[in-house]
Amino acid sequence: MKFGIPLGGVHPGLWRDVTVRAEELGYESVWLPEHLVLPATMSGSPHHGDSHPPIPPQTPMYDAIAYLSYLAGQTSTIRLGTYVYNIGLRHPFVSARAATTLDIVSGGRFDFGVGASWLREEWDAAGLDFTTRGARVDEALRVCRALWTDAVVEHHGRFFDFDPVAFEPKPVQPGGPPIHVGGDGLPALRRAARFGAGWIPMNHTLEQIPGSVRKLSTLWAEHGRTGRPEVTTSAPADSPADVARAADAGIDRMIVMPWRRTREALDGIARFADEILTATRTG
Repeated sequence: MKFGIPLGGVHPGLWRDVTVRAEELGYESVWLPEHLVLPATMSGSPHHGDSHPPIPPQTPMYDAIAYLSYLAGQTSTIRLGTYVYNIGLRHPFVSARAATTLDIVSGGRFDFGVGASWLREEWDAAGLDFTTRGARVDEALRVCRALWTDAVVEHHGRFFDFDPVAFEPKPVQPGGPPIHVGGDGLPALRRAARFGAGWIPMNHTLEQIPGSVRKLSTLWAEHGRTGRPEVTTSAPADSPADVARAADAGIDRMIVMPWRRTREALDGIARFADEILTATRTG
């Protein structure tokens, strides 16, 4: 089992210290959420049954890939991920260039978590059609993959249209940084099977994971993929037994937040490392 830290659960002023300490303690990764903009009025929520958005519009937001590039310079082994990046809100030239830069400066430590987004008003503010977001994300991923692998790329699609271009340098990781597709429905599973190295369920209970993993595995095989998708998500992790249950459910990487307030974060990750992380390794 791999263990990641959600930096969005702690004040930005502590992101560097938490990341450096997490690397020292043996955590595998840290992850940053992102939004391009937060409209003053928001509707909907990524969480089933919630009637209000989970964050206020005044929440400080940083460019996740830029900030992770800074954290890359403060560390040497811990992986750096987006959880998740709204790739459909950008032209793929922008996304591919930013992702390549982080992949290079980190020495190939970037995991590119992407999603189709839940926030309609953010798409409205960007002047984009929320109802076509899934198709736009799929096309953006196709373009990014081509830019990361091909010497010359030409594309004439529904949302993006350009004559031959060159894109250098290529990412350190062959084919580009691993793509982890966030989302809970069948479209997200299909996207993960087509483009992803893994899947990030955003609103699944532990009991729901195995069924969806089976669906994803079937889609994975239908797309001619070898190996297996990597599943990254949060789940109860209060004991080694909890970790074993998560592994049995098909989870490969647990995103854990063993603190309630920012001031408890450094002690919390140290305590979790001592009580859970070490035990899962030795057990």
